[in-house]
Amino acid sequence: MTRRARLLVSGRVQGVFYRQSMKVEARRLSVSGWVRNLPDGRVEAVVEGGEADVASLLEWARRGPAGSRVDSVEESECADAPPPGFDVRY
Repeated sequence: MTRRARLLVSGRVQGVFYRQSMKVEARRLSVSGWVRNLPDGRVEAVVEGGEADVASLLEWARRGPAGSRVDSVEESECADAPPPGFDVRY
């Protein structure tokens, strides 16, 4: 079964390679989507893939890469399917 979600990640998640690290992890898990910084200091991502793969990426998102500090990850439904692959948006 396919799972799609929009994530809003809060904490020390900008300037610590969070987006690039998420891209590497998403591609490892064969999850499609994109990730970008928001002006308010959060990171937003839209992800889609197999249920277990998206769950694994969400688990990773709650930890983040070394040097980050994740305070919260808000997950919500997402109606629009992301394009294939996984991109960092600027």
